[in-house]
Amino acid sequence: MNPDLSLLHPYPFEKLAALFKGHQPPAGLAPIALSIGEPRHAAPAFVAETLTRHLGGLSTYPSTLGLPVLRDAIAAWLCRRFGLAAVDPASQVLPVNGTREALFSFTQAVVDRSRVTAAGKPLVLMPNPFYQIYEGAALLAGAEPHFLPCTAASGLQPDFDAVPDDVWARTQLLFICTPGNPTGALLGMDTLKKLIALSDRFGFVIASDECYSEIYFDEAQPPAGLLQACAELGRDDYRNCVVFHSLSKRSNLPGLRSGFVAGDAKLLSPYLRYRTYHGSAMPVQHQQVSAQVWQDEAHVRDNRALYREKFDRVFDILNPVLPLRKPDAGFYFWVATPGPDDAFARDLHRETAVTVLPGRYLARSGDDGVNPGEGHVRMALVAGVSECVEAAQRIRQFLAR
Repeated sequence: MNPDLSLLHPYPFEKLAALFKGHQPPAGLAPIALSIGEPRHAAPAFVAETLTRHLGGLSTYPSTLGLPVLRDAIAAWLCRRFGLAAVDPASQVLPVNGTREALFSFTQAVVDRSRVTAAGKPLVLMPNPFYQIYEGAALLAGAEPHFLPCTAASGLQPDFDAVPDDVWARTQLLFICTPGNPTGALLGMDTLKKLIALSDRFGFVIASDECYSEIYFDEAQPPAGLLQACAELGRDDYRNCVVFHSLSKRSNLPGLRSGFVAGDAKLLSPYLRYRTYHGSAMPVQHQQVSAQVWQDEAHVRDNRALYREKFDRVFDILNPVLPLRKPDAGFYFWVATPGPDDAFARDLHRETAVTVLPGRYLARSGDDGVNPGEGHVRMALVAGVSECVEAAQRIRQFLAR
């Protein structure tokens, strides 16, 4: 077996299951999961009908490149959403089976493991806390993960100015996540442009995970994106920049496994060849449905309205006893706990049947021995409004006890 498999950490939800082992929550309370970022809102009403209408695609091998109707819909959405002058559907867009598999496989295609220097292996930089796929992808690509702590002092985003030149020089891939998981913090346009300048200087690729970009609070101020920053710099080739988007969060369709990668055609062309061998084409009927979903914004606005209501109501219930910070965007509360985060999550589950995720499971300790996730839990407001309100009331009662 590949020896690098032994470097992989257990997934956060494996650790959570181990934390809960040996106790059962009260039998009379229905469980409420705020631990996993799985949207529970209703899918758009037209999806099932469209999927049924295209079931003839079951008899067709799908193309890895994707149907023109889907690539055209994605390119048009990118231009509308981010104010781009042009996106070439044929060379700058690639449909994928959700961003999770694409983040992983793109790393395998990008990292040149032969470029080992006296300083060590190639580096893949990532925020810390982070989405664990970034780390696993780096390890199995033969690279070394390099963690950039996201703390209150740095605005819950990496302090890129603190990264020394010798680290940038070894960097082959930089993962950014905006809005961030788990903090919900945004990278501003000036920061994105600064990273593009660093990419030009040191030659690394920027992979921007933007799968939460359509869940925000002010309809007049949607989050900025990496390709948008490229366009403002007059770089319509999006050199060394790619973005990852998904229908899972935007449209409550995690089971459709539909997303895309877009950006630099010189990166996507060899990545397409990799994917052809990898055998990861999206089913034809899913492509047809996805094309229609990317063209509809009404259900996305309705989705945001539900999240706004939940954040407001949960904030009003919990903030008097558990000081909260509303995120810039996304659907997570990143909450400081009155004690160890793992003990808080364990006792909360045992007494209230509400599940939250300890922050330490989403981060790694740095050279200073500090894990920036410790002392926090992630609460995903993905359940219905009434369930989220009920969970908040149980948490408040738990804290009162």
